[in-house]
Amino acid sequence: MTKCEKLDLFHRGEDISAYEFFGCHPVGEGKYVFRVWAPHAHKVSVVGDFNGWDCEKCLMTKLADGESYEVETSAAEGDRYKFCITTFDGRKLYKCDPYSFRSDFPSSTASVIYTSLKTNSRLPAVEGEQPVNVYEVNLLSWKKHKDGSYYSYADLERELVPYVRDMGYTHVEFMPVTEYPFDGSWGYQVTGYFCVTARLGTPEQFASLIDAFHKNGIRVILDWVPAHFPKDDFALYEFDGQPLYECPLWDNMEHSGWGTRKFDFGRGGVDSFILSSACYFLDKFAVDGLRVDAVAAMLYLDYDKNAGQWTPNEYGDNRNLKAIEFIKKFNRLIKKNYQSAITVAEESTAYPQVTSPVENGGLGFDYKWNMGWMNDVLFYCRQDPLYRHYHHQKITFSMVYSFGERYVLPLSHDEVVHVKGSIVNKMPGEYGDKFATMRALLGFMYAHPGKKLNFMGYEIAQFSEWNYKSGIEFFMKKFEMHRKMSVYVKDLNWFYRQNRPLYEIENDWKGFEWLVVDDVINNVLVFNRYDNDGNCLLAVINFSGIDQYNYRFGQHPGRYRKIFSSDATRYGGGGRFGKRIFATKKRKSHGKEYSLTMDIPKLCCLYFIKEK
Repeated sequence: MTKCEKLDLFHRGEDISAYEFFGCHPVGEGKYVFRVWAPHAHKVSVVGDFNGWDCEKCLMTKLADGESYEVETSAAEGDRYKFCITTFDGRKLYKCDPYSFRSDFPSSTASVIYTSLKTNSRLPAVEGEQPVNVYEVNLLSWKKHKDGSYYSYADLERELVPYVRDMGYTHVEFMPVTEYPFDGSWGYQVTGYFCVTARLGTPEQFASLIDAFHKNGIRVILDWVPAHFPKDDFALYEFDGQPLYECPLWDNMEHSGWGTRKFDFGRGGVDSFILSSACYFLDKFAVDGLRVDAVAAMLYLDYDKNAGQWTPNEYGDNRNLKAIEFIKKFNRLIKKNYQSAITVAEESTAYPQVTSPVENGGLGFDYKWNMGWMNDVLFYCRQDPLYRHYHHQKITFSMVYSFGERYVLPLSHDEVVHVKGSIVNKMPGEYGDKFATMRALLGFMYAHPGKKLNFMGYEIAQFSEWNYKSGIEFFMKKFEMHRKMSVYVKDLNWFYRQNRPLYEIENDWKGFEWLVVDDVINNVLVFNRYDNDGNCLLAVINFSGIDQYNYRFGQHPGRYRKIFSSDATRYGGGGRFGKRIFATKKRKSHGKEYSLTMDIPKLCCLYFIKEK
């Protein structure tokens, strides 16, 4: 492809490999070409270790589009550099390369010449509905060394990979690893859309970490941030002296609540930049999916705005039509070029058809986080059991809409920060009741339709909220209840993977049947899950604070064997009611001719399979 053809593709917003043209690339022994898009600049040069950071030594010339610049010069792998952009009003802006593959952080804000990354191997696509159980990780704070320093990518390869494998997760999701200057943003204020953070090592070491997960059969999802970027003066912010990557219109320029700028969706060079960032990680690192952050902030013109702070679209409503078209374009390109990759929307509203195919009028994501389920279930479980009957609809309402989208059930990092309390510490009651309720909650979650996502630390019932400055408190496992919670989560993870009724039919009533949905007084839920062959798994959850004796509910005739109990002593429970085999009797209940009768421990989840 010629330069003119590449630039034309870029400006049409259809270039998914703009990183192969813009940025810094070798052109011969000790020679590199630098290219940058800066349409509002008066002049541009590249400065770095190779020219004494002198703005006059490597002046760049305009390309045929009249908006981009390039220069060839002698340099070396590992040299630091920036673009010096002179504005028409005489200012000199020193900007890191938007397309750089490596940063000099934390030593400086410069980019680093880096060209040697090899492409990772990709896991093959799988047929049919598969179990998806995601372990969400902040790589900077999963564990830390005794001196408080970060675990490197190599450290994580040595310890995180076998941990995730042994615990039985199918996927791991990294909170943003693209370079960012402020640890307290958790990676969500990105300044390097093609750089993995240099805090933890090199791109090769990050690629090796991904490859190690793949060799252990674990797929990797990256948290990716196309909704906004920070106002650091060395990065994308007013890159060439005027708004370039951000929208120039006053009412659509900023996310005031986050103190960030919005991307100017629909502008060809901006679309190509963002799309290329996504495809870079899919291409070079062979990641298995992208979780797209803050989709709601992209969809709505009035997101986080009051009346008078936004302008309706041409139809008079609040949809951001350009962002919507960008999202559709993004998902079309991913499906076309990376058939085994998934995209996941963190979308907190009732926007329709988020996970419907683009050709059917949808946005095209594979999954959407079910924020409604998360909010309702956590609200319910925070209530004292004595008062849960007032809020019974919170625990059942999700099934009203559960098949409208393809959902992930998230208990994410957002639920264990900002004084919200850790998962176990949200639970009411005395010490043992907190653990029992959390086990019942997880048992309900794993039986409920939808894929699963849990944030690091929940698996040991850490009482402290997540703090990005410190590691997960794995030392808590020396205490019995925390150690047993880890065993419970591990067993639950493997149980989920090994029982097809829990994941095979996620989006149809053929895979789910309520048996007890309205027992407001006793706080009991009972339902069946089915696989494609009609095999049945029965889930019984008692969210009340008392044991239920001789509890009867309608069920299809047959014998049912208890195969999992959150009340087992192995998990820190009381081990009550040891009967394992239950046979239905011809006695009407809950609209069925046959029924089961059993004793159910308090704050407990039980699973049964129907024997053939």
